[in-house]
Amino acid sequence: MSFEKQLKKYPKATFLMQGTTYADFIHSQGTKHSAKIKSHHNVGGLPKHMKLDLLEPLKYYYTDQVRQIGLQVGLPNDVVYQQPFPGPGHAVRILGEVTKERLMKQKSADSILLEEMKKSGWYDKVFQCWTILTGTNSTAVKGDGRFYGEVVALRLVNTLDRMSVDWVYPPQSLLQQISSRIVNEVPQVSRVVLDITTKPPATMEWE
Repeated sequence: MSFEKQLKKYPKATFLMQGTTYADFIHSQGTKHSAKIKSHHNVGGLPKHMKLDLLEPLKYYYTDQVRQIGLQVGLPNDVVYQQPFPGPGHAVRILGEVTKERLMKQKSADSILLEEMKKSGWYDKVFQCWTILTGTNSTAVKGDGRFYGEVVALRLVNTLDRMSVDWVYPPQSLLQQISSRIVNEVPQVSRVVLDITTKPPATMEWE
């Protein structure tokens, strides 16, 4: 459904607030000297003649600065340090066609990752962690037969401002537990891989 159609449901709305940060603008070529790395939904993605007044109180701050502001105004730590989630939702972490079945697969794999990260205490040691449906299939064995299923990637990163990112390597036992659960509990998944690419050259999300 288009933005305009959604807006008709709220005739009394006068403002639209977005949590845009300065990194979003830089990546979307929103500044004079920046290159267009990727298009963020919250930068240039709104109707040109939108009737709402746009509020972006954090657009000139990086993520680490936003968190400092949150602490200064008294927000609890679990709110300030909550992991970011992409505006487009899980769909941006599905390479290829987004179907109901693949969406459920992605959500299930991601839930397992987050559950195990929190259980082990590693959730608070990373800036962000998530799974990606890669759109690539590989051969595996389930039961006594050959199985051909999708490869799921894990992305675990640390960063201050999201401009440069380091990948995180948690204990092998934790990775094994996550991998074992995903391939056994999520339908049509053949294997799990770990993304060990920094930013740059890679972006945080795969899409």
